[in-house]
Amino acid sequence: MVVLSQPVLDNLAHFETCKPTGEINIIPAVDLSDYSNAKKLILEACKEFGFFKVTNHGVSMEFLDRLESEVVEFFKLPQQEKEKSGPPSPFGYGNKKIGPNGDVGWVEYLLLSTDAKSICPGIISDTLWRLVNEYVCAVRKMVCEVLEMIAEELKIGPNNKDMLSKLIKNEKSDSCFRVNHYPPCPDNNNNNQILQPLLMNGQDLIGFGEHTDPQIISVVKSNNTSGLQICLKDGTWVAVPPDPTSFFFIVGDSLQEGV
Repeated sequence: MVVLSQPVLDNLAHFETCKPTGEINIIPAVDLSDYSNAKKLILEACKEFGFFKVTNHGVSMEFLDRLESEVVEFFKLPQQEKEKSGPPSPFGYGNKKIGPNGDVGWVEYLLLSTDAKSICPGIISDTLWRLVNEYVCAVRKMVCEVLEMIAEELKIGPNNKDMLSKLIKNEKSDSCFRVNHYPPCPDNNNNNQILQPLLMNGQDLIGFGEHTDPQIISVVKSNNTSGLQICLKDGTWVAVPPDPTSFFFIVGDSLQEGV
């Protein structure tokens, strides 16, 4: 989400490198203010790409800028200070290590529950805590609207419009809020024997490796930094142009089975 001035060096032997990618000419874009058309476009995008972005989502850009500024301040803290908020168990600050299975990436992150009662102000500043809660409420509302469009378009049932959205609204939902920060990749001026061959071959380090999301749906907010990639049906990886004014939706494994 943000870029710091100093890279965090580590043993790079464990890090994956990016796959060669093409460019996708058309990212399915859905205007949420046009309900009738939006639900059709969303279902088509779910089937064809498992991915789309939404505009006219109703979340203030001014608010999103304030949230990002607070996140910037957190990641600017000295490493020792940030690590007081971790390691994630399951929530908190993490660095390089992703999840419990030994996966690693060129990334540091904050992972928080979307349950306001579970977001401990001690992990993050009071200001960031309030902004995260406000963000979670706004995004949850948007996600529920999208899921209800999908349910309606799938014709799940006359009285089952909320069949998917109620899973998000449920207080026992396992939804989470995650902010990823990808430090700048170190150059090869330090004669690093591990890194040099990768850079000379034009490869980039992976921030968050190839994966699918097991949940119903994921929502991604980008800044102006590129790096997000998706895999098409034919196995081709394509780069997604950043768009800080929109939200990207990624269909999770649980929903993909249904569409």
